Amino acid sequence: MPRPRSLTPDRPAAAALAVIDRDGLPGLSMRAVAVELGISTMALYRYVQDREELEALVVELVLSAVDTTPPPSAGPWHERVTVLVDRLRDTVGAHPAVLPLTFSHRHRSPSVLRWGETLLGVLTEAGIGAEDRIVALRALLAYVIGAIQQEHLGALSGAGTAAIAGLPADEYPYLTEAARGARSLTRDREFHGGLALLLRGLGSGQGCDRQGPPH
Repeated sequence: MPRPRSLTPDRPAAAALAVIDRDGLPGLSMRAVAVELGISTMALYRYVQDREELEALVVELVLSAVDTTPPPSAGPWHERVTVLVDRLRDTVGAHPAVLPLTFSHRHRSPSVLRWGETLLGVLTEAGIGAEDRIVALRALLAYVIGAIQQEHLGALSGAGTAAIAGLPADEYPYLTEAARGARSLTRDREFHGGLALLLRGLGSGQGCDRQGPPH
């Protein structure tokens, strides 16, 4: 086989992302990525040390599309946080199969670090205390990751919701009522409703200024 042309780091990452988007995360392997690139598996190891490095490259490729510039400072803090959370949701939601990789690689992603830095800056400007900022950052990350899983990878909508609605109402009165009501909820309304509840709780803390989320 002829010696492959030099690859830039983004090419193996893009090939791996193509494999994941097409075949899901279980389809990711060094061999599958090599085939996607048109090179041998051994040749791929010249550019990527192992699968863990490849996964980290994929995570950064996806998350590098997140806009981490601070939202306009004129708006209320909760609206600025919502903008940042929406950016992360939209970016990761475009490649939901990559989501499990973000758990183990997000701490090494410069893009996630920049997003977190911007978010903490907004919270600091809002007058939220240091400990509450830590809790808020982790809670918001957990919320957006969990919401994306529910929207794209979970079984809580569609057939799952219908199955819950079909449970015996005398045994599960609250679940069946909730499932029936969930049919009229759009993904955006559910996501932003949950986010508003989270921010409202954060805004009720003593470490926050008077500009809290709307009630």
